[in-house]
Amino acid sequence: MTISSSIFKAYDIRGIVDDTLTEDAAYCVGRALGQLALSRGKNEAVVGRDGRLSGPRLCGALADGFRDAGVNVVDVGMVATPLVYFATFLLGNGTGVQVTGSHNPPQYNGLKMMVAGETLYGDTIQGLLKWIQTEKPVRGVVAGVERGTYRELNVWPDYLANILGHIKLARPMKIAVDCGNGVAGAFAKTLYEALGCEVTELFCEVDGTFPNHHPDPAHPENLQDLIACVKNGDAEIGLAFDGDGDRLGVVTKDGEIIYPDRQLILFARDVIARNPGAMVIYDVKCTRHVAKAVKAAGGEPLMWKTGHSLIKAKLKETGAPLAGEMSGHVFFKERWFGFDDGLYAGVRLLEILSRGSDPSAELNALPNSSSTPELQLQTAEGVNFEIVKRLQLEGKFPSSESVNTIDGVRAEYADGFGLARPSNTTPVVVMRFEADTDEALARIQGEFKAAILAVSPDVDLPF
Repeated sequence: MTISSSIFKAYDIRGIVDDTLTEDAAYCVGRALGQLALSRGKNEAVVGRDGRLSGPRLCGALADGFRDAGVNVVDVGMVATPLVYFATFLLGNGTGVQVTGSHNPPQYNGLKMMVAGETLYGDTIQGLLKWIQTEKPVRGVVAGVERGTYRELNVWPDYLANILGHIKLARPMKIAVDCGNGVAGAFAKTLYEALGCEVTELFCEVDGTFPNHHPDPAHPENLQDLIACVKNGDAEIGLAFDGDGDRLGVVTKDGEIIYPDRQLILFARDVIARNPGAMVIYDVKCTRHVAKAVKAAGGEPLMWKTGHSLIKAKLKETGAPLAGEMSGHVFFKERWFGFDDGLYAGVRLLEILSRGSDPSAELNALPNSSSTPELQLQTAEGVNFEIVKRLQLEGKFPSSESVNTIDGVRAEYADGFGLARPSNTTPVVVMRFEADTDEALARIQGEFKAAILAVSPDVDLPF
């Protein structure tokens, strides 16, 4: 069996179905993960899939790989990614794989993986590739290995019961949900109605061709239908989910998009109120208002590297009750399990907002500043890392108060911040800027422009 090394990314496995990501590749990864699980004392793994058309056969090949390695498989079927994570806690094995392309186009699919409680990323994912290249597995049970068993499990009733057991809304609410034809559509209405909400559905029929709009709430163009629905209907708030249900988007009655870093401020205030002094982790792309709000609430802010696997690992290391990143992944350890779950983040949001009479006013009152969307400097493969490395060593940011280099370069100013970091998934330098005024924003961007051109004069900057 041949396998493309290009599918082994920083945080997951991802590729074009039947081109770079084949059934043989899924089988080989299953075998490699099976070996890794057994080496960590785990002989059972959960598998699930999102609503993509290729999901059933890729998941079947993955399960065959696990079983041929001698690992027992529990198949939870077509579910949102958080339900696979939940199943690993429910069963106590800490080991599971979701076959998902997340927010990528329909021709893509991939694997999000955890083994023995660790979400895989970086060198561990590359280690799977090395094992496959060295061992060259073929289909069939290895001599002396007893083939793993297979069973199916409906994990949804336990997931729902767990949430209803500890979350109660202060009053019924009217909400709209847009699932973009992603797999969250199979669960959102039932979940929120069980909490006492009246739910207006948009594109909740699971369809792996995504016929209406792309299932990615990080981009405003994908929220326009939801904005129109909330503005023109009787819903108090709008919730949107990405293709596999682990990220949340939020829109208000007046059409404002509440980006995830501002959502995190609301969650942080709520969690710290019950856990004085608690640490809240946020990634380098988030607004500086997160740190200010956490401190003002009596908590301890910690800025960390971007990437859901990296944030999850830091959460586990520190024992913090809450973490979040700009992309929309939010991790509740308080009253939950510490994995990213867009459906559950929506529940916690409604729990807070139901205590007041005007959710939109409460959300719009969250601290805000002038800012840019995520800007991308396109480079050749690997050049993005070279540019940022030189920025870290040689970059000059004359009016900044400090420069943080844990993940790229984030220069902090009295009136804003600027960020340049190398993407771990595509050959781009990701940039973001925020300031108290438009003039300050222009000044900070000017300093970054000069610093980048000093180390790489030929680049075509996106600002």
